[in-house]
Amino acid sequence: MSRSLILLTLLLLAGIIIPFMIWGERFDAALSLDGSRAWMAAYGDWAWLAGVLLMVADIVLPVPSTIVMSALGLMYGWLVGGLIAAAGSFLSGIVAYLMCSWLGRPAARWIAGEDGLLKGEELFAIHGGWLVAVSRWMPVLPEAVACLAGLVRMPKRVFIFALACGSLPVGFAFAAIGALGNTSSSAAIALSAVLPAVLWFVARFLVRKLERNEEENHPKSEFPK
Repeated sequence: MSRSLILLTLLLLAGIIIPFMIWGERFDAALSLDGSRAWMAAYGDWAWLAGVLLMVADIVLPVPSTIVMSALGLMYGWLVGGLIAAAGSFLSGIVAYLMCSWLGRPAARWIAGEDGLLKGEELFAIHGGWLVAVSRWMPVLPEAVACLAGLVRMPKRVFIFALACGSLPVGFAFAAIGALGNTSSSAAIALSAVLPAVLWFVARFLVRKLERNEEENHPKSEFPK
């Protein structure tokens, strides 16, 4: 990885970590398990949407997403709460990817240079699926990795599949923690860390198969127009 790309990564991490350092304790206090549940419950039938939007806000604010996921499990049960939590994690990744893909690339090119972005594209072309899938259960990294994926224009299909592989286990694991009335569970956390890698190991074969089918059905012309 080039120095310029490392600098870009560090700047992204700083943009995420600094708000945690400034407001993290306030958000953690306000959005405890009971606090998150009460905040979402205030929106009545739209409590689930409030939870999803809260997780999307984690892109720029120090929102404790895993606590919000647990609160959704406490409110809706592990199945429905898990689906909502997974959807929130997935949507958060999509928004970060699109936002950086559309708005952040000129700034990224200025910071990292064209060579840095090309090296980033190479990195995410080879290892991007693993990075996106596995990062979803970690603190801070989900937002940074999704933003980097958007900046270097990681293929959308690969990103979406990898994001789903990471978001589903995390959403259901933490919703189950909330539904069971636990604030933490080493088994659930370990499962949410291992399953994304397993799912992506399987999903990447599907992605490659789809790509091969497209190449066979729409072969590139030997004589470009």
